[in-house]
Amino acid sequence: MSNQLLDRVVAEIADEMAQRADRGEVASYIPELARVDPKAFGLAVIGADGHVAAAGDADVPFSIQSISKVFTLTLALGKAGDRLWRRVGREPSGSAFNSIVQLERERGIPRNPFINAGAIAVTDLILSGHQPREALGEILRFMQFLAGDSSIAIDEAVAKSEQRTGFRNAALANYMKSFGVLDNPVEYTLGVYFHHCAIAMSCRQLAMAGRFLAHNGQNPSTGLNVVSSERARRINALMLTCGHYDGSGEFAYRVGLPGKSGVGGGILAVAPGRASIAVWAPGLDAAGNSHLGRVALEGLTKRMGWSIFGV
Repeated sequence: MSNQLLDRVVAEIADEMAQRADRGEVASYIPELARVDPKAFGLAVIGADGHVAAAGDADVPFSIQSISKVFTLTLALGKAGDRLWRRVGREPSGSAFNSIVQLERERGIPRNPFINAGAIAVTDLILSGHQPREALGEILRFMQFLAGDSSIAIDEAVAKSEQRTGFRNAALANYMKSFGVLDNPVEYTLGVYFHHCAIAMSCRQLAMAGRFLAHNGQNPSTGLNVVSSERARRINALMLTCGHYDGSGEFAYRVGLPGKSGVGGGILAVAPGRASIAVWAPGLDAAGNSHLGRVALEGLTKRMGWSIFGV
C-alpha cells in the first residue's frame, strides 16, 4: 500500500464530505450530543507500518458512545472467556438497539454484545468483584493503553446527561436483573455503562486503539499481543454482523469491513491486515449510524480495494 495514495484518498474524501448537504440528524435524545456541530467531519487511517493519514477534524475529541462496547467486550472475554456467552448471544438483533421486546421473548438474554442490553450485561460482568469506580478505571486505562495516550478521559457532562435521560436503559437493566442475567445492583452497572459510553476520543486516538483488531490481536508497533488471533477474528466477526444495529447488513453491503458505530457519530472500522480506521460525522441515519461516516468509508474501501469481500 502506498502511503502517498492513502494520504491523497483520505484528503479527497474529507473534501468531498465537507461539500455534502445530506448530513443526517445529530442524536437529540441525549441532550449533550444534540449540541454537537453537524458540520464536523474527521477521518484517520493507520496502516500496518504505523503511517497515519488524517484529515478534517481528526484530532477533535467526540463522545464514542457505543464504540466503547468493542473494548468492554474485549475486556470481558479476557476475564470470562466463552463463559460470557451464557449471558449474551452472538446473533444480529433485527430490532432497534434499545428494544425491550426481544428481551422479553428471549427470557432476558440479549441477542448480542453490541445492542444496549448486551453491552449492559457485558459491563455487569466486568463490574463483578469491583467497586464501580474501579471497574470504570479499568476500562478507561485499557482504552488509554491501546491508544498509547493517557490523556483520554470521560466526558462527565455527557455521562450525567445520559444518566438523567437513560430510562430505557434502566428498563432493560431491570428486566435482565429479573431474569438473573445481571449479578450487581442495577444502579452500579448502569453507572459504569453510562460512563464508558461517555469516553471522549478523537479519530486518531480511536484508530490507534483499534489497531490490534486489524493485526491478528497484536499491536504492530510494539509487537505486544492484546488478544489471541482467534479472539480478534471473532470480535471482528461480531462487528461485521452486529456492529451497526439494524443497519449492519447495509454497512457490510456498502463498506465491506467489520465496524462499530456510536450515536456520537463515530465509526471504528477494521481492514484486516491493512489498517485501522476511525471516522466521525455527527449526523445519523434512520438506524442511528453516522450517515456521512458510512459514505466516507464506502468511498475509502472502494478506492483502496479494502473490502473483505474482494476488490
